[in-house]
Amino acid sequence: MSVHIAPIACRDLVELVTDYLEGALPPEQHARFENHIAGCDGCTTYLEQMRETIRLTGTLSEQQISPAARAALLHAFRGWASG
Repeated sequence: MSVHIAPIACRDLVELVTDYLEGALPPEQHARFENHIAGCDGCTTYLEQMRETIRLTGTLSEQQISPAARAALLHAFRGWASG
């Protein structure tokens, strides 16, 4: 007996990637996510880029960020909070 897994769109996958990486997706959504990345090279690449970003951010210290980059990041995050 074959089980049908409803497809998931690339734009929806992008919104779910954090929950996927944290293991917080419900089983059905997790299956849909994995089914999608099994057949979508673009989303598989995106997922690997997110994993690499997470890995690298764990190795970055505040002292390694230039004052200009720090100011730009703070400005960007302040914009998100007020938006």
